[in-house]
Amino acid sequence: MDKLMSLKPRLSEKSYGLSQVSNTYVFDVPFDANKLTVASAVSVQYKVTVEKVNMAVTKGKSKRTFISRHGKFVRGTRSDVKKAYVTLKEGDKLPIFAAEEEAEAKEQKAAEKVAKKAKKESK
Repeated sequence: MDKLMSLKPRLSEKSYGLSQVSNTYVFDVPFDANKLTVASAVSVQYKVTVEKVNMAVTKGKSKRTFISRHGKFVRGTRSDVKKAYVTLKEGDKLPIFAAEEEAEAKEQKAAEKVAKKAKKESK
């Protein structure tokens, strides 16, 4: 069952910050999942060592939408979401935010190049 569990990573600013600061990654998991099954699924799928797993259930919000062809508002609710906060062993990483890290490295390299050019022109 470990390989069959759908682990959908949450790609947000908060989860990116957690991955950088405390090596914690956030996943959306099914409601029947528990800490042990999530830990084993992450370790099997990504081949990393899991130290700790915390779970949280976020209740869906009530929302109101306007339907123009009927000319009225319709009420609905977003679905509930169960999240797993997975902390990995020091030194292990997941390639979830690889694109952001590459873009950040390119941006930093470009900034260094501009600073070097400005320093050269000021001499």
